[in-house]
Amino acid sequence: MIQTKGERTFHVFSIIAMGIFTLLAFLPFILILMASFTDETSLIRNGYSFFPEKLSLDAYAYMWFSASTFVRAYGISFLVTTLGTALGLLITSMLAYPMSRQDFKYRNLLAFIVFFTMLFSGGIVPSYILWTKYFQIKDTLAALIVPNLLTNGFYVLLIRNFYKNNVPVELIESAQIDGASEIRIFYRMMLPLSVPVLATVGLFMGLAYWNDWINALYFITKPQYYGIQNMLIRLMNNIQFLKSSQASTMLGANAVELPSTAVRMAMAIIGILPILVVFPFLQKYLTKGIIVGAVKG
Repeated sequence: MIQTKGERTFHVFSIIAMGIFTLLAFLPFILILMASFTDETSLIRNGYSFFPEKLSLDAYAYMWFSASTFVRAYGISFLVTTLGTALGLLITSMLAYPMSRQDFKYRNLLAFIVFFTMLFSGGIVPSYILWTKYFQIKDTLAALIVPNLLTNGFYVLLIRNFYKNNVPVELIESAQIDGASEIRIFYRMMLPLSVPVLATVGLFMGLAYWNDWINALYFITKPQYYGIQNMLIRLMNNIQFLKSSQASTMLGANAVELPSTAVRMAMAIIGILPILVVFPFLQKYLTKGIIVGAVKG
């Protein structure tokens, strides 16, 4: 196809504009990265800079001394994110499937119940009592997976709309004529056809699990169940305590100058690295999954 001069000009302008916007989006991350390699004294005196006055590895050296703790925390975060996302996708898609079927008698009632959960919540205190007193999940991996994050009404409606708008009813009817059960139709037909929306919802769920620290704050008291986010918060609190006047008085001459600001930036880099690795593999499904799944049907 031959492009006109105006179309070529528009394409060149679009590429330049998107390149600028992409660079602007990366600038905060680059600034954080440079701050993590900046000497603490220079960082306090001159502030954040893309070209620091003095480079230093003190922040990463400080974190290296807690390497074993960070490895365990990373393992907990990966385990919780993987199990939570897989289980959440399964439950969400299984709930969305009957809601998308026109021959399901209670589909509208089920849709109302799901939508109702998006508007109202029982609150923190009743939820805490429910999970700890009746379900007994305190200080277990289930406490990091089940409450608040396992499923979401918006995700259910998103997948339901994808099923309704992209899976022909005739395809399901032909499978039923061939003797396929509902479970077989769901696992052999619906799931393979809904990869874009499942990848999109899975990305959102994975981000929520990876960045979550609220569940551990409420339901976890044993340090061995802390994920990377909670471990970073504890490390930051320890640094602030060691830099406090009370700790300095207790330590006396042994008090040390800790790179608290640089460590905070280094922790942000470590926490975001897995997301930067995974996101490019799922990015191609993101737009399609949201646009197609969000169409009203």
